[in-house]
Amino acid sequence: MQGTIDGFSYGMVTPLTAYVMACLGAALGLRCITRSLRKGKSGKPAWLALGAASMGCGIWTMHFIAMIGFQVEETRIRYDVGLTVLSLAVAIAVVGIGVFAVGYRGGGTTTLLLAGSFTGIGVAAMHYIGMAAIRLNGSLEYDIPIVGLSVLIAVVAATAALWAAVAIRGFLASLGASLVMGVAVSGMHHTGMAALSVHLHGETGGPETGGSAHALLLPMLIGPVLFLLIAGVVVMFDPMLVLGDADGKGTVGRRRAPAQHTDPPAWSGSAFEAPPRTDRSAYDPGPPARRNR
Repeated sequence: MQGTIDGFSYGMVTPLTAYVMACLGAALGLRCITRSLRKGKSGKPAWLALGAASMGCGIWTMHFIAMIGFQVEETRIRYDVGLTVLSLAVAIAVVGIGVFAVGYRGGGTTTLLLAGSFTGIGVAAMHYIGMAAIRLNGSLEYDIPIVGLSVLIAVVAATAALWAAVAIRGFLASLGASLVMGVAVSGMHHTGMAALSVHLHGETGGPETGGSAHALLLPMLIGPVLFLLIAGVVVMFDPMLVLGDADGKGTVGRRRAPAQHTDPPAWSGSAFEAPPRTDRSAYDPGPPARRNR
């Protein structure tokens, strides 16, 4: 018996909120990576780690906020705590590998393809580990070609995000890139959900183990959301990102050096020797004006 799936039980509230969180994580990640690429490597690992954690948390919160609106009409849904936490760890870890790769090796084609492929597959793994955490009176089944399409979207999205991190500098450009990345990550999620079907096991009802969707997901989302807000404060108040643009060429705070008036060179020879003739036209204002008699 096939279950009746409703992925939008709260209308457009959950998908739009999920999209906003994906954009927020992408924007913070891009700005942190931009900050790490400035000259001076003392804080580079910290900024890359903050960027990876921001992007990973953004992807994870997007997934599980969208899953709050997911239900199967014939059975209750619960979540396994361990697999849910594991999906968060996987999201941060795989994004971190890609971010550190481009942060230290640059945005070369080979680096982007390898890091983007690994990160995209990892993001897809995060999605399906999160789905494996679902506990219901039935089994989840997937359409393999659509699953492959979702993985391809994740790889393309991850590669584009890593490219944007090293190629885009301006704030408005980073903002636009984060909006596009939000579309890509959300598209990957909904493509994966389109591959899903539920085969029910006889009687309706739900499992007794695991936490209910609201009882588990809402408290677990508090931590990553707070982390993203704190990361946003750190990025907003970083002097190098506020005073200068991403390419490090900001002009705020610079002062023009005052004009220097050049005096004629001093004569250091003997007092009995005549000083050498010099062209004083650059130093003297000229002869005084003649008076009319």
